[in-house]
Amino acid sequence: MEEIKQVQPDQIDDLIAISRETFEATFGKDNTAENMQEFLDSSYNHDQLLTELETPGSSFWFLYVDGQVAGYLKLNVNSAQSERVDENAMEIERIYLKESFQHRGLGQKMMDFALNRARDLGKNPVWLGVWEHNENAKNFYARNGFTRFSQHTFVLGDDPQTDFLLKKNLD
Repeated sequence: MEEIKQVQPDQIDDLIAISRETFEATFGKDNTAENMQEFLDSSYNHDQLLTELETPGSSFWFLYVDGQVAGYLKLNVNSAQSERVDENAMEIERIYLKESFQHRGLGQKMMDFALNRARDLGKNPVWLGVWEHNENAKNFYARNGFTRFSQHTFVLGDDPQTDFLLKKNLD
């Protein structure tokens, strides 16, 4: 059974664990161990994630498969967005699955959830950032109707990297 539920503050340790595991699994092989560790320690620690979890307009969601946390997403609206793309936009800041749950259609379930959440909140367009070298993610977003409109620099440790900014207008 699969379900998506909003993350609560008392689940912060689970959020830290999946954030660190999925980020490192996705980007670890393409970055130095030092840069990866610096990023994980600064971005996915208790205080940082609790602050993000409690930020108005920001929400985290766990995807459960048979009671186990399989993935998560972070959605931002209004001033919680990392950039101002559009007054009425919603940002998908993070969408990650554990490796053992990939290639089972679960990423699409999380994307559908995010797009439906935007519709429920009356938000349009939906946007996100993706690393320029993450071909799997870029292909997934293209299949979901996202198109590139800009880019920005994402710094991992001491390594400035390029993220493409993509958006989708909802029907």
